[in-house]
Amino acid sequence: MPRNVLIAGETLIDFLPERPGPLEDVPGFDRRPGGAPANVAVGLARLEAPPLFWTRVGADPFGRYLETVLDDADLPDRFVERDPDAKTTLAFVTHDETGDREFTFYRDDTADTRLEPGRIDDATLEGLEWVHAGGVTLASDPARTATLDLLERAAAAGCTTSFDPNFRPELWPDAETFASVGREALTHVDVCKATVGELERLGFEATDGESRSAPDAIARAVLEGGTGGDGPHTVFVTRGSEGAVAAASERAPWTDSPGDAESNVRVASHPGFDVDVVDTTGAGDAFVAGAIAALRDGESLEDALTFAGAVAATATTDAGAMAALPTRGAVESLLEDDPTP
Repeated sequence: MPRNVLIAGETLIDFLPERPGPLEDVPGFDRRPGGAPANVAVGLARLEAPPLFWTRVGADPFGRYLETVLDDADLPDRFVERDPDAKTTLAFVTHDETGDREFTFYRDDTADTRLEPGRIDDATLEGLEWVHAGGVTLASDPARTATLDLLERAAAAGCTTSFDPNFRPELWPDAETFASVGREALTHVDVCKATVGELERLGFEATDGESRSAPDAIARAVLEGGTGGDGPHTVFVTRGSEGAVAAASERAPWTDSPGDAESNVRVASHPGFDVDVVDTTGAGDAFVAGAIAALRDGESLEDALTFAGAVAATATTDAGAMAALPTRGAVESLLEDDPTP
């Protein structure tokens, strides 16, 4: 299969706790590879759709370890950069009793913050169908400029572009900066995956009397008014154990029937899958990998939503973000057992 998808963004080390509880009470941690875009890239490879991956790691033991992990995942090193003057980012993860997590980052001037504009040349972009980026590299320059530059040039080259804001408050100077930069990224994006909370932080609100917490309403708000005529034609709103919602305008190529009469927006939903959750770290990244794989395969909006949800659900049944990413066979087994019509 040709590698006509490019994933861009951070690769880092997640330190997972031995047991739930506050960081100061955890006696030890287990080292795992992570970083949202890295998880998406490896997730696609596990789903038999291996992409190209642009990232930057430090010239340190953690960086060398991550290079080996990416190589073992069948991700070529063409755009895996080693920074001789920076360390690799570290993230300490803590869990509560339900499996939800919080992050503490060690990321001051680390390698992934030093991505540089123009490293993905125009000839490469012309050979791609899809480019995806995450929001963490937008938190600081030069990676912010590099990520925005990539999305803008990819869109101009005719690639389908996608974006996950992946809001981590510890990395941003204030909420206003996140909203401003995130909205700028959306002007170059066809597909957005986010939570209700992230979309609200980006300044979107449900209209026509709908509750601001309603995922279908806020997805419509992104499609119908968010970015001055530019921006996503497809929005996935993930809801954890409650599943996800997808909305697509008439511009989306994977809608084969019209939306509702008033707005011409097509909405699909899935209630989620009943699985034994071990760790939710990376579930959103698994969802993104599933959505990209399904939409590139020509699946409908509804089928892509179901498949992406199954990938995410399967990923929560084991510990770690990257380590728990499922194979296509594991996802298909869950789908076969799913009673949801």
